Amino acid sequence: MSEPWEGKHYSFFTNRACEFFPCHKGADPESFNCLFCYCPLYPLGEACGGNPSWIDTETGRIKDCSGCLYPHKKENYGRITARFSEIAALMSR
Repeated sequence: MSEPWEGKHYSFFTNRACEFFPCHKGADPESFNCLFCYCPLYPLGEACGGNPSWIDTETGRIKDCSGCLYPHKKENYGRITARFSEIAALMSR
């Protein structure tokens, strides 16, 4: 059974006119979802569900998402939107 958002325009779009498209090396431009250009899961740190790397600096660790395609895969729309309440709770603290 499919999800109610599957096949809907609000859950997927590709911005081929963007100066940075595709912004991730190795991404398939035919199925690249630009909807979450800035990943809403970023504030969740290591619990984001993607595969970021971490850069240690003198002032702390920096999350590097340049190698992560999690928010740009069409099938992850529901997984991301399902975590919005978790992100909102984190932001309210």
